[in-house]
Amino acid sequence: MSMATMNIKDPAVRELALELALSRGVSMTEAVRQAVIEALRHDRQNDDDYVARGLRLAGAIRKEMDALGIEPLTDDDLYDERGLPR
Repeated sequence: MSMATMNIKDPAVRELALELALSRGVSMTEAVRQAVIEALRHDRQNDDDYVARGLRLAGAIRKEMDALGIEPLTDDDLYDERGLPR
């Protein structure tokens, strides 16, 4: 397996990577690796939170519909016998 090379051409990004490396006492490569891992972990956590919030919201809506005696629409309500929208 060959390894690709990452070339950081933006001087500001290079300085930030250097600052992070120096503050953590690691190489610039290790600093970038750690930062990418942390960013991905954060994004994945946000994705999980988003899904969990959506499921809670759907549950709350269903509970309210039940309390009001409202039945959710079914495929039969939305589509005719040929599968076309009503």
